[in-house]
Amino acid sequence: MTEKKTNKLKILNDPIYGFITIPNTLICDLIDHPYFQRLRRISQMGLSHLVYPGAHHTRFHHAIGSMHLMQKAVRNLRFKGINISEEEANALYIAILLHDIGHGAFSHALEQSIITGIHHEAISLRFMEALNEEFNGQLTLAITIFTEKYHRKFLHQLISSQLDMDRLDYLNRDSFYTGVAEGNISSERLIAMLNVEDDTLVIEEKGIYSVEKFIVARRLMYWQVYLHKTGLVAEKLLGKILKRAKELTLLGEKLPASKAFSYFLHHQTTKEKFTLETLKIFAKLDDYDVFSAIKEWISYNDRVISKLSESLINRILPKIILQKEPFTKLQIEKIKQQTKKKLNLSNSELDYFVYHGKIQNQAYDATKNNIQILYKNGTIKDVTEASDHLNLQALSNTVYKYYMCYPKK
Repeated sequence: MTEKKTNKLKILNDPIYGFITIPNTLICDLIDHPYFQRLRRISQMGLSHLVYPGAHHTRFHHAIGSMHLMQKAVRNLRFKGINISEEEANALYIAILLHDIGHGAFSHALEQSIITGIHHEAISLRFMEALNEEFNGQLTLAITIFTEKYHRKFLHQLISSQLDMDRLDYLNRDSFYTGVAEGNISSERLIAMLNVEDDTLVIEEKGIYSVEKFIVARRLMYWQVYLHKTGLVAEKLLGKILKRAKELTLLGEKLPASKAFSYFLHHQTTKEKFTLETLKIFAKLDDYDVFSAIKEWISYNDRVISKLSESLINRILPKIILQKEPFTKLQIEKIKQQTKKKLNLSNSELDYFVYHGKIQNQAYDATKNNIQILYKNGTIKDVTEASDHLNLQALSNTVYKYYMCYPKK
């Protein structure tokens, strides 16, 4: 009897797009790899589920969705006469599939406290290089495009620009799972309007209103979801917990944690020290490790980490004030002294309970990878110049807000 071959050309059912087809066996094998399967255990939106209970989707969902949109983009550009070879198309699918593979557990909080010295994009590249070794060089072109070293510039723009497949997916996906309708954009329409002129990705003139809606949706999603004050204070609290855990560990304390998590608590990471062995340990670290450890730390004998951990696990979050003007030194000092007295804290402990900073929102950056509108006569203009939307120019300005967090009374 002949051995029956497994059909690896799978179809996935996605709540946003319906059926998604995996284009070939190489991509099937990449998806099945433990490095990529780890993304099932990494939340796409961190602690946003503490604000929007439905926001439990993962980076796995997002990566698959982005690849699906890339397939649509390639088909559309080919239909318009843009030559994209099978090798280039496959490299695009691989690059967008793996573009977020370097994100750690609760990525932004982790990068600011435990795994410092190397950005998640650099870790993504390390993963891609390791997989390239394992798959005998089949990811070489994908890496070249991902690192913007390929001679056809527009291919990289499909992966990373101000109107790329990454943004088109996460806006729709995050809008769907949070229930915030303002983020719902017409990715189908935007992809249908894509074209290439002088090796640059452009949007045809009749797609300008879809671009306007995309930029406005991005601004609204940042203020309503990504920078929502409750989600912000939860993420800052998580950062303080991780910072305290790192501090205690370096002082010789033995906090309960998984092997992978313990490794990064005990070791300082830099881009130079992030070897293949470090990468393999990082690949075992996910949201489950972090949350399991924090649950254990509630009963740890350090009152700072115990109190902070209990606050996060039971959603007893600190108070947060968000305003347009910076807080004065007098305002900050007043809150600090009140908190210090109420909780009987030392000066070093106080920084874990009272903290402040600023956040920023720039919906569109006209100076970097700007969105170009192609007119029928061949003229190309930046979208802010082409649009008659009164607020679009204003949306290219960076808006700052200032926050202060402290325990509730």
